[in-house]
Amino acid sequence: MIDLDRPWPASKISFSNIIPQDYDCFYAQVIENQNPQLKAVPLGVKQKGILATCNYEARRRGVTKLMQIFEATKICPDLVLADGEDLSPFRDVSKRLYSLLEPFSWNKKIERLGLDEVFLDVTDLVAYNVELLNSNTLQQSFFCLSREDPEQGFPYDASAVSGCVHGSPPAPGDPSFTQYLRILVASHLAHYLRLKLEEEGYTCACGISSSKLLSKLAGNKNKPRNQTAIVAFGEDAIVSFMDEHKLRKVPGIGGRTTRLLEGHVLSKEMDPSVYTMECSVTVGQVRAHPGMSVPTLEKLLGGPGSEKGIGEKVWGLLHGVDNTEVKPASLIPTQISIEDTYKGLHELSEINRELRALSTSLLRRMHVDLVEEDPKRDAPGGSQRWVAHPKTIRLTTRPKTSPSDAIPYNAGRTSRSQPMPNFIFSFSMLRDAIIEKLASEVLLPMFLKLNPAQRQWNIGLINICAANMVVTGNDDGLGSGRDISAMFRRQEDVLREWTVYSDDGVPQNQGQGSPPNVDGEGAISGDNAPAPNDADFGNQGAEEEEDSGTKTWEEDGWHGTEHCHRCDLLIPAFALLAHQRYHATECD
Repeated sequence: MIDLDRPWPASKISFSNIIPQDYDCFYAQVIENQNPQLKAVPLGVKQKGILATCNYEARRRGVTKLMQIFEATKICPDLVLADGEDLSPFRDVSKRLYSLLEPFSWNKKIERLGLDEVFLDVTDLVAYNVELLNSNTLQQSFFCLSREDPEQGFPYDASAVSGCVHGSPPAPGDPSFTQYLRILVASHLAHYLRLKLEEEGYTCACGISSSKLLSKLAGNKNKPRNQTAIVAFGEDAIVSFMDEHKLRKVPGIGGRTTRLLEGHVLSKEMDPSVYTMECSVTVGQVRAHPGMSVPTLEKLLGGPGSEKGIGEKVWGLLHGVDNTEVKPASLIPTQISIEDTYKGLHELSEINRELRALSTSLLRRMHVDLVEEDPKRDAPGGSQRWVAHPKTIRLTTRPKTSPSDAIPYNAGRTSRSQPMPNFIFSFSMLRDAIIEKLASEVLLPMFLKLNPAQRQWNIGLINICAANMVVTGNDDGLGSGRDISAMFRRQEDVLREWTVYSDDGVPQNQGQGSPPNVDGEGAISGDNAPAPNDADFGNQGAEEEEDSGTKTWEEDGWHGTEHCHRCDLLIPAFALLAHQRYHATECD
């Protein structure tokens, strides 16, 4: 039994090897690679009236991310501004670099946060190479990248850690020496991967440690174009490392949690709804504050709408404990979110125009991310197929705000969801016709329900999101390979959300009524965009947040769907074979 009022010992931490690759000022690097002459000048990437990011030459002159354009040009008159409104080139580069890194995770755990950061779990690859070490020839070691080909790899010096080091290496024979060897070997892999990325024209910073939390914080220590390995393994050493960080810098501790804890430690009132990245207290101040414990944190941070077990989670993070795993690799996003901000939209014609513009971007993104060529098909619309279907479309709006209003950034933000219309998946319908139909027949009615016409509009943000993604099964044209038990399990998962259970776990209302209409909140795009909640790991610092994991209630019933390649209708997967037989009888 773990005493929740005391920190967990370091031995309780599950040991993995995690390498986060955090690309340096990513948007700026993409633009510099398109225009190499910009590498020597201060460069800022603008989105609306702010700098989404800027290169290090601009930062040396006092310019910072999220600075207002007029303020940045006042500080640095020769600042070159590049348009960052179209995210397509940044997404393309992000996917290309992701594909380069993916083969180095043998356990297929590689997680992308936004466009500019990738967590890579290399535990299996590192463990394999630790077994190959020869203590007599450490300086002439060879890092093997393949179990099948012993010549595929690179030479390295295993007598020392590569890059910067935090902590003191243990002596041979120390219980933590094996863990040290794994960190040492992983550091040389991290250096090799950074060089591979530089061959593509992109520098990055990374950390090497045993968890996502520690490796992320380590990677932040020596930016840019550098790496840091944590070789501190004892409880006191890890706590000491955590104590030096500002509370808001800890991944997993969001703005609301930071302000509540800051107010408690400083004994002053803090508004938890005001978004800011600033924080005046360190992890050490919070951890060592009199009376601080799991129950205290639960009392401070818990309540309606809070994460279950929030006190225990934050207590662990304060002591450097994080057992969250790197998610398995997937190029299919859990949702696709498009949004724009405005100086104020007042007229219906303006709303219509922007809904069409956002619909255009959403449909383009869906085709880029969710459609692939299928050589086995010869459909009227071509040989394309959807690899995943978003089941829900969500519209989010909020009124225009400004810093002088002294109100929270997301004040007045409201959302509405409904099933994604089938026509959006058509390959035979003209793209412009789909966009027009989506904007006028789906999004505009949703907008008017969120913002009744009798109100005076002053819209500052519109977000449209394709959410609740369902991956399409492989189709051999015969309906083979389908698992009907999986279909019933998915049905059970859906019904579970609509069922009230008694204390003994017995369902009380199966089949009674329908689910409530609860709308989720859309993701926010843009470099360092404000995170809507504290739940996401590492929201701060993401160039774009694509996968917020928000869940919404829905009234549609598709769970695994396929397009008929003859009539282009969207058919439930379990009914596709019968539908194809119907077409066969038509032809007879």
